[in-house]
Amino acid sequence: MSVQFFSKLSQNYIEILDDDEYYDVTIEVGEDPDVKIFRVHMIILCHRSPFLRRALASKKKNDNNNLTHIKLSNISPEIFQIILKYLYGGILSLNEHDILNIFKILIAADELLLQELVDYLQNYFIENNIEWLEQNFELVHRTTFKSNNLSEIQQFCIDFMAKSPEKIFKSLDFTSWIDRVDFNNKFSYLRELYLPFKYELLLRGSRGGFYSNKFHELCDNKSNTVTFIKVKGTGEILGGYNPSIWKTSGGWGQYLDSFIFSFKDKNKFDNSILSRVKNMDNALYFHSYYGPSFGDSDLKLSHNWSVTEPFNYNICRQDHYEKTIRETQEEFHIEDYELNNLYSTIQNNLVIFTI
Repeated sequence: MSVQFFSKLSQNYIEILDDDEYYDVTIEVGEDPDVKIFRVHMIILCHRSPFLRRALASKKKNDNNNLTHIKLSNISPEIFQIILKYLYGGILSLNEHDILNIFKILIAADELLLQELVDYLQNYFIENNIEWLEQNFELVHRTTFKSNNLSEIQQFCIDFMAKSPEKIFKSLDFTSWIDRVDFNNKFSYLRELYLPFKYELLLRGSRGGFYSNKFHELCDNKSNTVTFIKVKGTGEILGGYNPSIWKTSGGWGQYLDSFIFSFKDKNKFDNSILSRVKNMDNALYFHSYYGPSFGDSDLKLSHNWSVTEPFNYNICRQDHYEKTIRETQEEFHIEDYELNNLYSTIQNNLVIFTI
């Protein structure tokens, strides 16, 4: 007969943390002004954390006091205290912490290579806190994709980006990006919308010209493209996503997954509009005189006379998409426009959005 006394054992190990006599390691945790020194025990840390085992093995003991000292600047003292309780006693009381701190615990556990805790917390978020992950998508994506070991959260980000791009528009923390984005590039901040993806610039009007023949020369037969258009005189950004290829002729393109969008200006991301296609048989229109054309006139760049003439008939009039993306149906002039080919930076293949 075997009797287990894990509860008492766990409590005794946690009490060791308060021992001021037998510790042999000091860990400096955090960054100024929030820094704390923890007195801990090498034998426990080395057997519980592969990361700490390597860190401690690389340090020589101080000859004066026989202590080993390491620094962990990426983890806050508050979070590390919680991690220590798990390392020593195998205890993590999630009810005592808010969701943001639990997410920080996950990131810290990943850094310390605590696989058991990483797996548990990933499942915890996927099973219990999907709404929080969606509402904090920018933070979740930016943080977890720095790791090679948070595959479940990363897969959530990929699936969410594919299924609900309109929610991405609303959830992303655009304000925090504004300070670090180069606005001399008219569209650089909009590419941030496609965080899991890299892009290939196919065409920029200010370089290649505002002509349909140039558009077809550079963009025909390219799939998964995003168009960005800056409206002259208003600061508006218009755009659309084509999951298939552009063609010189052929009439209507039948696609379920295309969509169009707009931003009133670069400082008002909360006023973004995303409009899905509602008549998939009329999602796109191909013509030698047209540039990117979504629906009939839902978003269209075109001219009336020649393929070598600049676009002079550009309109947004709601028809085959769910809603209009401009407040006016008047024609507009183009300050600049881009087409970008999207690729996944995660799975090394082309992206297809579904909405």
